[in-house]
Amino acid sequence: MCARPISVGDDAGWIAVCDLDRLKAETIVRVPGCDLLVIWNEGDVVACERACPHEQADLALGQVSTGRLYCPRHAASFDLRDGAITAGWPSPPLRLYPARIMGEKISIELQEWQPGR
Repeated sequence: MCARPISVGDDAGWIAVCDLDRLKAETIVRVPGCDLLVIWNEGDVVACERACPHEQADLALGQVSTGRLYCPRHAASFDLRDGAITAGWPSPPLRLYPARIMGEKISIELQEWQPGR
């Protein structure tokens, strides 16, 4: 687990991971204490696993363009809507996690991963 989840009200299971301004400036931010990323994608926030499911490359070193996260090792890309990899690559989809903007903070929910958001 990355951190202790908040356990009351509508925030149960949600963990604040970074400021919105930082995410907008950096595009890809590593979540402290665990192997997850948050990504600024065309005005939307996406949370995903940090390791490429194909060759375990560090996706924090990748690039985001037109709704896709490009792996720095093999140049295949993942659709940031559902985690699907570029056609023809033998890989499971990228795991995505629920993410939301609360005021000026980005939060993620780690109860269970979802193949889309």
